[in-house]
Amino acid sequence: MRRLPMTPGFLTARRRTGSGFVLIALVLMIFASLVSVVGTAAAAPADSSTTSTAVADVANGDPGFVAVVEAGGLLDPVLMDFLRQSIVDAETEGATALVFQMDSGGVVVDDSALGSLLSQMLASTVPIAVWVGPSGSSLTSAAAQLVGAADQVGMAPGTRLGNAGAPIIDGLDLRRLDPIRDQTVGSQEAADLGITTAAAPTIGDFVVNLPGVRTREVPAENGETRRSPITQVRFGQFSLFSQLMHTVASPAVAYLLLTVGLALVIFELFTAGVGVAGVVGAGSFILAGYGLGVLPIRWWGLVLIGLSMVAFAVDVQTGVPRFWTGAGVVMFVVGSFALYDGVSLSWITLGFAIISVVLAFVAGMPSMVRTRFSTPTIGREWMIGEVGRAVSSVDPDGVVQIRDALWRASTNRATPIEELESIRVVAIDGLVLEVEPESGGAKDYRDRSGGEAPSAD
Repeated sequence: MRRLPMTPGFLTARRRTGSGFVLIALVLMIFASLVSVVGTAAAAPADSSTTSTAVADVANGDPGFVAVVEAGGLLDPVLMDFLRQSIVDAETEGATALVFQMDSGGVVVDDSALGSLLSQMLASTVPIAVWVGPSGSSLTSAAAQLVGAADQVGMAPGTRLGNAGAPIIDGLDLRRLDPIRDQTVGSQEAADLGITTAAAPTIGDFVVNLPGVRTREVPAENGETRRSPITQVRFGQFSLFSQLMHTVASPAVAYLLLTVGLALVIFELFTAGVGVAGVVGAGSFILAGYGLGVLPIRWWGLVLIGLSMVAFAVDVQTGVPRFWTGAGVVMFVVGSFALYDGVSLSWITLGFAIISVVLAFVAGMPSMVRTRFSTPTIGREWMIGEVGRAVSSVDPDGVVQIRDALWRASTNRATPIEELESIRVVAIDGLVLEVEPESGGAKDYRDRSGGEAPSAD
């Protein structure tokens, strides 16, 4: 079979199809990695029985307030600082109580940092309570030791608590910690063991039973009455930047950002655009670097993911998936499963990332390169002498348009080309066109722009 001649030209419609396929896959991965940022920032804890502020009778004095802070995800440096600052703020502002609403599967800080938080809880002048909720939440691994430093503990139905391990510091309530050192328990088991102090299906039910919280009876929809707090309830939240950093440090988001960043950088190497994919890829890679710096990782798993991208790039350049694509898939899969040490990724996250990468590097990028660098009708030298226009200033580098296609270009420093100025291609250096202003440059004998060809003399 005759091999098609290779050329820097490409058919615009086919190029858009190939690159569009790749961008769709990568954009979906970016969306998946950032959707939790938007979702967490938009979801503020709310409960109809506690978010409204009741005004106490003047004769009853100041009803005070209860501070509630939501702590979801692994206990990383950002979340630890947030919890510690919440204790300081509660003491400074004279809160009646401070409630940690917990949903955490572990700790990614060292024992000294966790011990410092536990010591601060024990020494706090404001009573600190821990509520595990809402339903479906958990407080496990070393994070479960917070119940040993709390004054009150509550759990919503359908939650889990346990696998706390040996106490990190002295002074923790061993009556609560000993039964859950090596096992997890549900809300009813925790109540039977004396770990929880009251039934608490919602944060509102938990707050109204805290010591010092003043309540009143209000009519319920079923004709009965329920207790509503007179004491105000204030919900504390992350700042937007802190929320971003905390989300980036979650295992799934850091992994997806790493994958997206590396894939977009490779995509940028084989396009003639103005660097948008490279900028987004670099930003994703930087955010992933922060997250991976916080999380416990295996260095060799990270190396395997990096090497897989190098292997993919080798075959992307040829335009045909071959040995290196298969090797890249194997290294990426193994590296993905081995990336974290003691922290697991969900099958949904792993499956989505692996399928997206395989589709991008097996079908998307090779197709884009084939349509970009091959055509059955024209040879390599057709570009020389072609006339186009500068999309951006070329001084000495920039982007030009030839036959509706964008190309990276360079020119002599002595002849800079302004944006929208007409240009002529005089040579090709790899994937970069060497151009000059259309007027004032020497005519090439292959120039078909209308000038006279030089004589044979």
